[in-house]
Amino acid sequence: MIELRTPAEIEQMRPAGRFVASVLEATSKAAAVGVNLLELDALAHEMIRAAGAESCYIDYHPSFGASPFGKVICTSVNDAVLHGLPHDYRLRDGDLLSLDFAASVDGWVADSAISMVVGTPRTEDLRLIDTTRRALDAGIAAARVGNRIGDISRAIADVAKSEGYAINTDFGGHGVGRTMHGDPHIPNNGRPGRGLPLKAGLVVAIEPWFLETTDRIFTDADGWTLRSADGSRGAHSEHTIAITEGDPIVLTQRA
Repeated sequence: MIELRTPAEIEQMRPAGRFVASVLEATSKAAAVGVNLLELDALAHEMIRAAGAESCYIDYHPSFGASPFGKVICTSVNDAVLHGLPHDYRLRDGDLLSLDFAASVDGWVADSAISMVVGTPRTEDLRLIDTTRRALDAGIAAARVGNRIGDISRAIADVAKSEGYAINTDFGGHGVGRTMHGDPHIPNNGRPGRGLPLKAGLVVAIEPWFLETTDRIFTDADGWTLRSADGSRGAHSEHTIAITEGDPIVLTQRA
C-alpha cells in the first residue's frame, strides 16, 4: 500500500533523516586502513543507543535473507555492492567501501547509503562512485509532482548508460515511512512517462547502485552480501526524499 504523508508528518520525519545522515558521516570518517568492519558496526550501534533510536536491520529477515541480519549497518567492500554483512575484516588500502544505514526515530524511518575509497583510490573506483552520486542527483531532480516513477528510473539509467555501466533492476529504491521498505519499488532503469504518478507526500528512498563491468550478482555464503558475478567492484548512493508541490526535500542530506 502506498501512503502519502502530510506536510506535518514529513516534518516529523526530519529527525530520522538527520540521525541517519549523522551515522553515515561518523562511520565514513572512521573508516580507514586497518579498521575492522565490526568496529564500524559497533560505532553505529552505539550511536543508535545514545540517540534512543531503533535499528531497522538487526532483526530484519526478508525472504531474500538467510537469517535475521543481526547487525545495524551494511558494509559492502569491493565486489560486494549491497547488503554487506559486517564481519571480521580489516579495511585495506584502496578498498571501495559502501555503507548503507537505516534507522527509526520516534516511529519514522530514514534510509541512506554512501560509497568511498579507503586510502589510495583507483581512478576507476572514483568514476564509479561519482556516477552513482550523479545518478542519485538526477533521480531526485525527476522526483516531482506531474512525473511518474519511470521518469526517476530513466533519469538514473541515463547517467549510468552515459558512462557505459550495465544496470541491474533486482534491487532499487522503495517507499519509506513507518517501515524501511514499502511501495512503490523504484528500479534503476525504466521508461519515462510510465508507472505510478508522483504526488506530494510520497516519501521514497532513491538508490542507484552500479557494478563496474556486469549487471549480474550472487549472494555470498553469509546469506546476505550481494556480490558481482565477475568480481568487479560496485558502488551505491542513496537518499530518503519527500516529494512536495515544489522541490523534493532530501531528508538524509549530509553536511
